[in-house]
Amino acid sequence: MRIRLVTVWILCGLTAIAAGCTSYYRVTDPASGKSYYTTEISEAGRAGAVKIKDAKSGGTITLQSSEVKEISEDEYKAGISAKTPPPK
Repeated sequence: MRIRLVTVWILCGLTAIAAGCTSYYRVTDPASGKSYYTTEISEAGRAGAVKIKDAKSGGTITLQSSEVKEISEDEYKAGISAKTPPPK
């Protein structure tokens, strides 16, 4: 029983450490000026293209040209909760 308790506490500690290691990014498309918020960025296989999962819409987006900036958790939360203006 004691080994189980120690194992549970170790797993809880590792989970807390892993949760605190998240990086937040604002990815901007220079052509449209639209910003996307994500915690993961991957290469899309083409020169300079990035593939992200937009936290606001939940969609996967590939951008040929982008500006990536690491931001704070507060900026990330504010960005995903901001209202998007209607399209023109």
